[in-house]
Amino acid sequence: MKAPLKAKTEVEPVNRKQQWKTILKIAWPLVIANGFWNLQLTIDRLFLANYSTETLGAAMAVMGIFWTPMALLQQTAAYLTTFVAQYFGARRLEMIGPSLWQSIYVSVIGGLLVLLFIPFADRFFTFIGHPESTRVLEVKYFVAICYSALPTALVAAASAFFTGLGHTRIIIRINVVGLVANALLDYLLIPGTLGIPAYGISGAGYATALANVFAAAYGLYLVFTKSHEKTYKVLSAWRYDPDLMKRFLKYGLPSGMQWALEGLAFSVFLILIGRMTNGSSALAASGIVVTVMMLTILPGLGVAQAVSVLVGQHLGEKNPGQAEVSAWSGLQVALMYIIPVGLSFILFPEFYLRWFHNADDPAMWQQVAVIVPWLLMYVGLFTAFDCMNLVFSFALKGAGDTRFVTLVALVIPWPLMVVPTWLLIDHPHAVYGAWAAASVYIVLQSIIFWRRFVGGKWKQMTVMG
Repeated sequence: MKAPLKAKTEVEPVNRKQQWKTILKIAWPLVIANGFWNLQLTIDRLFLANYSTETLGAAMAVMGIFWTPMALLQQTAAYLTTFVAQYFGARRLEMIGPSLWQSIYVSVIGGLLVLLFIPFADRFFTFIGHPESTRVLEVKYFVAICYSALPTALVAAASAFFTGLGHTRIIIRINVVGLVANALLDYLLIPGTLGIPAYGISGAGYATALANVFAAAYGLYLVFTKSHEKTYKVLSAWRYDPDLMKRFLKYGLPSGMQWALEGLAFSVFLILIGRMTNGSSALAASGIVVTVMMLTILPGLGVAQAVSVLVGQHLGEKNPGQAEVSAWSGLQVALMYIIPVGLSFILFPEFYLRWFHNADDPAMWQQVAVIVPWLLMYVGLFTAFDCMNLVFSFALKGAGDTRFVTLVALVIPWPLMVVPTWLLIDHPHAVYGAWAAASVYIVLQSIIFWRRFVGGKWKQMTVMG
């Protein structure tokens, strides 16, 4: 939706250090919270790698597939951040509670719909065509992880409420609950501990689901307080609002679709890697690299989320000039972190590889140990561009420019990443070509988002009715 904004004609001189401080004040708790989430995923995969290298590869393939519907649900619910930020900036505080409830309704209905995928799991993974031993593991993990959809979406809704207000320190507490619960449940359920049977890869999925139940319950407990009711009407505004839901879905669904479409493309990318000549080792190596890659993506994601909040709040204040300054400041902050980490992937790949060492299958591990350093080199080279992807796409979404972002996610990854991987599938070194194609895709997409941002159309957008 577009609305005529009476923008401030003068932008205060940029104090770079002050801008960085403003970004970091919101971003650092999100960076830590995302780091906890990354640590939660890493702990999952470390337990699985220790249990068996093949379960790690199977879990990565499933998460790529599950991420498509999960991202659509989670990121649609999380678009509450923009509604809260813009209403907060405009001082229309009474609209924040109703917006929260539309996100909760989306979370509950969507989470229940995800469970409908369970009866089709066996046929779907048979169609994919991975080796039988891998297929059995994939089905078990997919069934278990489907139960995490609803609580994960509720965590996103609760977190988005606080993020939009700029109260991001609370997100750390919510994520700590999820992290601690997940680590404990992994320890109990994957290998079997304290008399509990070893559930293996299924245990990892159930651990994630149960951990998110605890995190969601705690997050909603923090949301529904008397003070929040007095200021934002979080309890009394529980009724379904057709007009508000229509606007929430109009902007939130495209935001979720961006993540879902990118997740779908990456899922097909991983499926194709699993079908390569050395599919099991290539998939396990890719799983390790994706896990390590999150070290760069998630902290950058925290900065991008902070940018989205500030863009939304400044547009709510009708100050697009300051919103633009916030986005560029966020990019500078993110690059300070990402460039050194990316260099470490290139210079010290063995450091990361050692995290996942498994001696139970020395033949497979020998292949994985050769592949991983090369793939980490690709990641180290494109991390700065991935940072641009995050910051500029979140800045656009913070304004409400979600349709453009979704269009890019629909069009760009397939010809640049998926099709080249399919064409290379029978080549003996196909996994390297596949990741090279993925690198090209990330670089080009970052340029597209940058061009859209500097074009400035987003400055005249708003999600508010």
